[in-house]
Amino acid sequence: MEGIADRVIRAAKLDPQVYEEVEADPRALNQAITVVIASGIAAGIGSIAQSGLAGLFFGTIIALIAWYVWAFITYYVGTKWLPEPQTHATHGELLRAIGFSSAPGLIRVLGVIPFLTNFVFIVSGIWMLAAMVIAVRQALDYKSTARAIGVCLIGWAINIAIIWIFALITRAAGAMT
Repeated sequence: MEGIADRVIRAAKLDPQVYEEVEADPRALNQAITVVIASGIAAGIGSIAQSGLAGLFFGTIIALIAWYVWAFITYYVGTKWLPEPQTHATHGELLRAIGFSSAPGLIRVLGVIPFLTNFVFIVSGIWMLAAMVIAVRQALDYKSTARAIGVCLIGWAINIAIIWIFALITRAAGAMT
């Protein structure tokens, strides 16, 4: 099994081959989980001025949930709604590839610098989306990057809706106490 640090760097560099490697390596699931958790922690640290320590904890939990849900949605959309003839993937393959697409999110730790917070989060979000497109293209064996973009955008929209609903429920529950 290749070292996680090397894979994270290559994933952040948008190297398509690393996404092929983790897709094919069932043992890379723990590495993908580690990348998602580290990215969530980086986001929590980067936004600590706005969200406090609770944001660090809940942000990491939400990152894990969102990753799992997004991978499932992407699997479904990519293999059932928008497959290409050669498309073949499992949910696990997408979990691993999409987990590594969180690697650029590690820079969100720089959001702790007050005047950089918004900029860092915007740049990391765009960078992570680009990584996600590559991860999806590789994991679903797409020849078309445009199709991978479509799958990511559909998955992103559904995922955002789920997170928004979850946030509303959480806020409503908090208001009742």
